[in-house]
Amino acid sequence: MRNSPSPQQRQQIEARANGVCEYCKSPVRYAVQSFECDHIIPLALDGTTELDNLAFACGGCNRYKSAKVVGIDPDSRQPVPFFHPRQQIWDDHFIWNDTYAIIIGITATGRATVNALQLNRLGVVNLRRMLIMANEHP
Repeated sequence: MRNSPSPQQRQQIEARANGVCEYCKSPVRYAVQSFECDHIIPLALDGTTELDNLAFACGGCNRYKSAKVVGIDPDSRQPVPFFHPRQQIWDDHFIWNDTYAIIIGITATGRATVNALQLNRLGVVNLRRMLIMANEHP
């Protein structure tokens, strides 16, 4: 079995995600680093290289996520699964702050994902601010 998506799968994954990271919502067309196809359930945990297990992710989100599927909810201090882009809806777990520069987790899963993947890391927030000024975000 392949560990990397085929070029056709990669095109499908990017199109399905509308060209944005399925975690932090950064657009690929303004990226300074490559986007990747994240194994939502990592290969190390018996995940597969099937479309239902692949998410379009910026390099930062993919590296922070790594081979993890669970994070700690900062409110309850309990382990919870990360956001799963194929099984869950982004808007059910996250909202934007009033300036649209910061992602806020509104569920345990959302909060754990924001923290573990550092969805509000400085470079991404700065990019969002620039895209807001250019009327390109969200």
